[in-house]
Amino acid sequence: MEKLQFQFETSKPIQSATHIGVVGSGDLEIIIEPVKGTSTEVSVLTGSDGFGEVWGNVLERFFNRYPITANITIHDFGATPGVVQLRLTQALEVLRIEE
Repeated sequence: MEKLQFQFETSKPIQSATHIGVVGSGDLEIIIEPVKGTSTEVSVLTGSDGFGEVWGNVLERFFNRYPITANITIHDFGATPGVVQLRLTQALEVLRIEE
């Protein structure tokens, strides 16, 4: 297990929390909670060691497009970058956030 931490400067506070996905074979769980301020903290707990750079790239692309301000916890069980992007986008739909 590897724990990764990321921080992004953001500008769009969210108003409510959400929970997307489940931890299981090839999938992940995302928990998003509102916070005050102008930065988002992302904590990733993954069973796939050595993919910190890939996680950083996927998250940077997401926050460049959707600069939501939140605390985000991700529990990963081998999800591909495409699944990560899908789950993050699903969370935006639940939060009713658009581009």
